Amino acid sequence: MSQLKNVEARILQCLQNKFLARYVSLPNQNKIWTVTVSPEQKDRTPLVMVHGFGGGVGLWILNMDSLSARRTLHTFDLLGFGRSSRPTFPRDPEGAEDEFVTSIETWRETMGIPTMILLGHSLGGFLATSYSIKYPERRPGLVQRFRPDFKRKFADFFEDDTISEYIYHCNAQNPSGETAFKAMMESFGWARRPMLERIHLIRKDVPITMIYGANTWIDTSTGEKVKMQRPDSYVRDMEIEGASHHVYADQPHIFNAVVEEICNSVD
Repeated sequence: MSQLKNVEARILQCLQNKFLARYVSLPNQNKIWTVTVSPEQKDRTPLVMVHGFGGGVGLWILNMDSLSARRTLHTFDLLGFGRSSRPTFPRDPEGAEDEFVTSIETWRETMGIPTMILLGHSLGGFLATSYSIKYPERRPGLVQRFRPDFKRKFADFFEDDTISEYIYHCNAQNPSGETAFKAMMESFGWARRPMLERIHLIRKDVPITMIYGANTWIDTSTGEKVKMQRPDSYVRDMEIEGASHHVYADQPHIFNAVVEEICNSVD
C-alpha cells in the first residue's frame, strides 16, 4: 500500500487546481480513499467520477483539472480497490453489487453531497446505473462509459513508468473488489444480472448519456437498446473517434469537452 501511495502522489502532483485527498470513514469502519478537486466551487452540482475494474483515482488525471474548472469534482477508489478498504464481499452477484452500491450511498451521505452528476467507466458505469435505480431521489445525471498501453495514453504527463506502476500497485493487493467483480460476472465479463434488463427502472426524469470509444470492444448497440427501453426519457449515445475502451485517456480533450457540455446542461 505504501508503494501505491507514493506512485499516486506523483500522479496527483500534476494537478493544477486546488485539491484535497483523504480517507472518508464510513459508519461500518470501512474507509473510502477520496480526492476532491476545486472544493471551493460550490455553486454547481458536483461531478462524481467512478473508475472501472482494476483502476483508481489516479487514472482520471487527464480529466480532473478540466472538469473541475467550474464545479467541484469528487473521485474515489471503489470499496475493495486502490487505497480504499478491502473487505470480504458477499459471494452472490446481487449481494456483491449491493455492497458496492450501498458503500457509494454511505460515502455520499458522509460527504454531505445532496445531489450529484454521476460519471462511471465500465464497472463504474454499471454501478452508477445500479445506484440510480436504488437511490432515485439523489437525481444523478448519469454518464456512462463502457471500458494495454496506458503508458502511451498518459505520455503527455509521464515519460516514465508511473502509470504502469500505479495500475500494478492498485492490483497487487489481497483480492477484495476483484472477488466481488468475479461474483457479479459470467465468463468474458458478461454480467450475471444484466443492467439492460433493469435500466427501465431508473426514474424517467434522470437523463442518461453513454459515451463510447469508436474502437471499443464493447457492443455499442446498447445505446439504441436503452433508448427503446426508455422512450419517454432523455437518452443520448455517442462515439468518440480515435478512442478505444478507455476513451477518457485516448481522447481526453474531446472527452472532457463532451462531459463538460453534459454537466452544463444540468446547471
